[in-house]
Amino acid sequence: MKRKSGTAGQSTLKPEVSAITRQGIWLIVEQIEYFAPFIDFPWFKSAPAQAIFDLRMPHKGHLRWPALDIDLHLDSLVRPDAFPLIAKPTKPRRKQKKSA
Repeated sequence: MKRKSGTAGQSTLKPEVSAITRQGIWLIVEQIEYFAPFIDFPWFKSAPAQAIFDLRMPHKGHLRWPALDIDLHLDSLVRPDAFPLIAKPTKPRRKQKKSA
């Protein structure tokens, strides 16, 4: 039997932040609930709630918080130990005086 409908399109379900707790944030993505603990995702701990709730999914498996400039792959929520934090806080560099 030949398939009459076209190829499957994008999911109409948008990702959402369902709760922010003292321990982390709860997300629902494609009808699956995920937890992002602050210990593994410290960028969210001091972020304003409005910025945390502004969650987008530009393509499958990729989450984006534009106001926070945070991008995560869903795998990092399932296996945070496989995605060690790479960004480290850096000290501002001092401008060196030009020698005359």
